[in-house]
Amino acid sequence: MYDDIWICLRFIMKTISAYMKGIAMLHIKNLEEGLKVFVALGSELRIEIIKLLIENKEMNMNELATSLGVTNGALTSHIKKLEDSGIIRVISEHNGHGNQKLCRVNVDKLLVDIEPKYSNDGKNTYTTDIRVGCFTDYDILPTCGLASGKSIIGVVDDPRYFAHPDRFQAEIVWFTKGYLEYMIPNLLPPLQKVSQITFSMEIGSEAPGVNSDWPSDITISVNQVDLGTWTSPGDFGDVPGIFTPDWWFPNWNQYGLLKMVVVNQYGTYIDGLKISSVTIDELKLDRRSPMRLKFQVKEDAVNAGGLTIYGSRFGNYNQDIKVRVNYVPISQEAESQE
Repeated sequence: MYDDIWICLRFIMKTISAYMKGIAMLHIKNLEEGLKVFVALGSELRIEIIKLLIENKEMNMNELATSLGVTNGALTSHIKKLEDSGIIRVISEHNGHGNQKLCRVNVDKLLVDIEPKYSNDGKNTYTTDIRVGCFTDYDILPTCGLASGKSIIGVVDDPRYFAHPDRFQAEIVWFTKGYLEYMIPNLLPPLQKVSQITFSMEIGSEAPGVNSDWPSDITISVNQVDLGTWTSPGDFGDVPGIFTPDWWFPNWNQYGLLKMVVVNQYGTYIDGLKISSVTIDELKLDRRSPMRLKFQVKEDAVNAGGLTIYGSRFGNYNQDIKVRVNYVPISQEAESQE
């Protein structure tokens, strides 16, 4: 369902971004908040209205009705839905022939948060964000590289720059084979044990140039325990990423897919689908444990199509690697298993 919604929204984002820049981004923070937008985009006629306004910058009601072959009365309800959603703006212009209602597109990008933001009420949970360049260990093969929001870091396809201090500023990293490992801060209070850990990140494959059909088997592990493997379908570059900077090369990877990994007492899940029977107990995470998160494309992977990780200034999601840790008293967890 989420993929279907995203495909529908991508059409209008692609159209608007192709013609306009610098107006505004409409940020929808949850699905309920976006109902008016989804309704507004659920009509072929309203999509045609948006396309006409993009092409002509602005049009009055008579011009729109004539171009679409509909009456002004029939057009009014469609304009109202688009205006209520925030996608277009209607202004009154006074001239010698009376008032004219001019319509303009009001946004150049739409951003929809499908998953609700992590909450942290301070009770048995903590969250942290890890920048994609803050890896603590690596072993990678070209093609590879790093970039900040302003420029390439070092030289493309030279793994030595993965050790450069400027890597901490990276907002996108990519490689063909190998791994990156991140240290998760262990902030557990005394006598507590991790009951669930959640990771969220925007990732994709790494193809020469871009290729939407470029599968890659990406294995995720914690403390050398493989949680499971997700196959990325491709390395996407059909349209610019919402947050990808303007200086970025148009024939390079532009955005990935937002994936959420959950490990709990029942197993490991990606986007709600179970990918392995590895449970949180097998990780044995208490307040003295290191927490090392690894993303890897193995040498013997069936689909060794590389890996790209996007930070908050690249791709379609304004985030780094997000981590949420839930914990319970050790004694309580022991009792729950009896």
